[in-house]
Amino acid sequence: MSAITSDMIKKLREMTGAGMMDCKGALNEAEGSIDKAIEILRKKGLKDIEKRAGKTAAEGTLGVYIHPGDQVVSVVELNCETDFVGRGEEFRQLARDLAMHVAAMKPRYLSVEDVPEQILEKEKEILMEQLTDEQKKKADKILPGKIEKFLESVVLLKQIYIKDETESKTIKALVDDMSMRCGEKVTVRRFSRLEVGEGVEKVAGNLAADVAAMVK
Repeated sequence: MSAITSDMIKKLREMTGAGMMDCKGALNEAEGSIDKAIEILRKKGLKDIEKRAGKTAAEGTLGVYIHPGDQVVSVVELNCETDFVGRGEEFRQLARDLAMHVAAMKPRYLSVEDVPEQILEKEKEILMEQLTDEQKKKADKILPGKIEKFLESVVLLKQIYIKDETESKTIKALVDDMSMRCGEKVTVRRFSRLEVGEGVEKVAGNLAADVAAMVK
């Protein structure tokens, strides 16, 4: 077994964003192999992600996206536990990507818990009006699925990530992936989106399509 040096720990931290003690422990377990240590850290992240729920994530960065033409701007605050991870390029890129997503997909709420009860009740009323008399007899089975679709359209963490070609990865899954890779609690604390003329009646363009075209 090769001796674990500070340079090895530093290199592993730079590659994974994990904490110093986690890197040292992984290198010891991997008997000095960087590749095996990375695998160990990732597996450990999968096991520990739920345990980190109670951790404080007060570091991080602001991701900013300005759509060409300066008509739309969005900001996302992405938090982590340490400044080391918050300064990492991969972490900062995720924040910028999330800001682009917010600009394109116009989420109204961060999480399901943020959706006011009166909004859900109003949506249920609208959905009930859209049902046929026959469907209304089975409303208790039909409405939950339709409400879930509504939440997926307005809640950021439940939306499908705009740059995911498989159209299956949610924003929450994207954030959890980052948490597993860096070994820290990673959360979206808040976001904001501003558009010129917002609230004024006008002909709207398809911003989501514009952003998707730029990505491609």
